[in-house]
This record gives sequence, structure tokens and C-alpha cells, in this order.
Amino acid sequence: MYEEVRVPEPRFVRELMHTKRYAWLWMLLRVYVGWQWLKAGWGKVGAEAWKTGAALQGFWSNAVAVPEGARPVITYDWYRAFLTFLLEGGHYTWFGPLIAWGETLVGVALIVGAFTGIAAFFGAFMNFNFMLAGTTSTNPVLFTLAVLLILGWRVAGQWGLDAYLLTKLGTPWAPVKVRPRNVTRELRA
Repeated sequence: MYEEVRVPEPRFVRELMHTKRYAWLWMLLRVYVGWQWLKAGWGKVGAEAWKTGAALQGFWSNAVAVPEGARPVITYDWYRAFLTFLLEGGHYTWFGPLIAWGETLVGVALIVGAFTGIAAFFGAFMNFNFMLAGTTSTNPVLFTLAVLLILGWRVAGQWGLDAYLLTKLGTPWAPVKVRPRNVTRELRA
């Protein structure tokens, strides 16, 4: 019923995203973004204010406050309502450690090149939420770099653990074929 249409990629994009020739470039980008996440998360993991969620409670409280006569920090009312719900429910007590460990684990995964696309996705998701809460800092740049890592996932981890992991585990749409064991030989032994 519908005709299949294929739009070819530009040669440079195909080379960059699909060949190991640029693995070194992806590794530099991946390690930089990973280091930023590791620094941010590791400082929070050991901090008592993040273990109890008090730091996150303060951040959310400042974010949802609507100053009189000034623009609110959060642009979208639905996101302010969401954070208010989390605040009122006391969810910062478990969300604080989750953020601290999430940032740390994203950093470690990106540095060692393990499940690079997935780690970059979770990093981008955190950056996106931080930006929705009204913080800028390095979030827009890290978000953009994470999106690039998501797009280049095939090559981004080739100078890392993904070179081993993806060949052993496969991908959800193309699982690795496992040869069945010779059961009769095992029964004789």
C-alpha cells in the first residue's frame, strides 16, 4: 500500500556514526561527558544532605517558589505541579540518593564505554529535568553532547567496554545467536 522511501545519509555522517575510524573522537566526547557526570555525582554520594534528601528538598523548594512581581524559575506550570507533588509527598528522601548515584553511574558507564547509548540517554534525561526545573549551568551543553552520543552509540563505545559487551550481548532487535550445547556428549560423561 505504501511505497518504501529511503533517504541516504550524507557520506560524512555515515562515516562518523557507523565506522570505527572516528572511535577516538567519540571516546574523547564520551569521557568528557562522563567525567562531568562523575564529578557531579561523586560529590553528592558522600554528602549527608543528599543522603537524606535535604539538598534536593531545598532545590525543589526554590524551584517551585513563585516570586512576587518576578518571573518564576520554572516556566511550565505542569512541571511546577509535578515538583510540588514530589515535595509534598516527601519523595526527596529517596530521590536525592537516586540522583546522586544516577549521576555517578552515568559518569562511570560513559567513561568506561559500557552501554554508552543507554547511559547517555539517562544523562540527557537528567539534564532535561534539571533544565525544566530552571537551572542552566552546563546542562544545555551536556544535554546536546548526550544527544550526540545517543546518535553515535554504535561507534561511541568501540574504544571501551561496548566493543566487548555489544558483541556478546547483542542488541534487542538483533540478539546474539547462542549455539546449543551438545547434550548427548554431556550425558555420556
